[in-house]
Amino acid sequence: MKFLGDENLDFQIVERLRLDGHTVLYVIEMEPGISDDEVLDLANREGAILLTFDKDFGELVFRLGRIAAGVILIRLFGLSPADKAEILTNAISAYPNQLLGAFTVITSKSIRIRKIT
Repeated sequence: MKFLGDENLDFQIVERLRLDGHTVLYVIEMEPGISDDEVLDLANREGAILLTFDKDFGELVFRLGRIAAGVILIRLFGLSPADKAEILTNAISAYPNQLLGAFTVITSKSIRIRKIT
């Protein structure tokens, strides 16, 4: 799968996904400091699912109606980057066909996938 890691994403998560064979673009390596709107535009241009810890993307997608190839909002607090990467990769493996075109929220207790309409 193809992902775009937001600036707030732990590099260890990016590395893990790359090791698992995914294509992961990383805002820090491409255009650090760009706005959330520009991050979403970049993900859309690249056809990549956005990986982020930033809840503002929910507002952009649902309240403002911005189109998104897919967003995964990671809400894993108090865990090491390695543990976050493990949970994320397990979720991607479990739901590969549902993530594109969806807004997904991953917490330590649940995974919620909502199609973007």
